[in-house]
Amino acid sequence: MLGSLLPPKLPRLSLHAATYAGRSRLPPKFGSFQRIYPASLSPSKPLPLEPSSALVPPHINRPYYASSGSPSQWSPEIPIVPLGSPQYFKLRAASRLASDALKYAGSLVKQGITTLEIDSLVHQFIISKNAYPSPLNYMGFPKSICTSINNIIAHGIPDSRKLIEGDIINIDITVFLDGYHGDTSSTFCVGCVDQQGLDLVKTTEISLTDSIKVCGPGVPFKSIGKTVQHIAKSNNYSTVSEFSGHGIGTQFHQQPLIFHFQNDEPGTMQEGMVFTVEPMLCQGSPKLVIYPDGWTASTIDGGRSAQFEHTIIITNNGAEILTQ
Repeated sequence: MLGSLLPPKLPRLSLHAATYAGRSRLPPKFGSFQRIYPASLSPSKPLPLEPSSALVPPHINRPYYASSGSPSQWSPEIPIVPLGSPQYFKLRAASRLASDALKYAGSLVKQGITTLEIDSLVHQFIISKNAYPSPLNYMGFPKSICTSINNIIAHGIPDSRKLIEGDIINIDITVFLDGYHGDTSSTFCVGCVDQQGLDLVKTTEISLTDSIKVCGPGVPFKSIGKTVQHIAKSNNYSTVSEFSGHGIGTQFHQQPLIFHFQNDEPGTMQEGMVFTVEPMLCQGSPKLVIYPDGWTASTIDGGRSAQFEHTIIITNNGAEILTQ
């Protein structure tokens, strides 16, 4: 999902405010958990980024931005991938590798491990499969995966904080294999999580599965947002509007944009369209703030957020989940 929709005028959190937020316990209405302010952030010094060539063996095919740090090359057209074509099988292979990498990442989640350690191990897993970790140096992102804990909505940068019991953590993984990207994420529980946290995670996963079920040729894109918002509202959660799902393939991000809230955007699904569905639900306000690193997005009120994501392709009678 990295950077699929990030308006430039989102509020930024000052160092003073961020330090004050710290790692505090939140009001009872949100349950029992630790609010996150990544320790590695600094308002004046960017996080160090080793050249991707030093992190990825030279024989591995890289996306164009691996050395430049540039964004996706957006096109107004929505690419169509014919089912059963060579492009389809490449896309499916990349998506399945992303799924395997996510399962591996999930197996690492436990009390005491740092997200830096998870990032390093998943990075090694991905390059061992002759693939490139898509987030690395995408628009300057300094790591190979995104790790978003508790109140962090998206784009959390792996750091030295150890996971503790009661955390919920979204791990977002995208890989680039044989010219195609595959993108997926899940929210995992660390040890014993309170009921409010468990309910949020379960409902968010349901919003993903149910919104994919409505997909098919001729279905308006806005049906996804309608489904997600109905489930969220029925369970007293809010939906994030600043980030979106997106088309994916030879580009990390491309048309169409998929909104996970009630909307009136035009457009209908056609067979062969490939995009991500990745709802983000929040306990409280859906408004967000960006931490000083320029990436980490936190809920503005400190409530928890959860996210699940799949890459899908529209078939002649529904949708195939490529990252399953």
